[in-house]
Amino acid sequence: MGTMATHGHAAGKPSSNAAVQAYQQANAKMHGAMAIDYTGDADVDFMRAMIPHHQGAIDMARVELAHGKDPEVRKLAESVIAAQEAEIASMRKWLAARGH
Repeated sequence: MGTMATHGHAAGKPSSNAAVQAYQQANAKMHGAMAIDYTGDADVDFMRAMIPHHQGAIDMARVELAHGKDPEVRKLAESVIAAQEAEIASMRKWLAARGH
């Protein structure tokens, strides 16, 4: 049996389960987008890398809402989406104010 995070599916191994496929796609998209060109400014680099990280959390929460059934987990997914969207907006505003 695999780890709790993968429920028996290797991270890169294709799955026929729609939820697993959606999580794998969200994870791949997030990690690809986090591979930024670093500026050397720790503040800017943090903000630029965190935006796709937060978007990954939103994408994963949307997978939960599409496939999950537990009301408590669905409620958490909804709050993750709201919080992460607000933080992304704040980070983009911070970057824009500094010309990034």
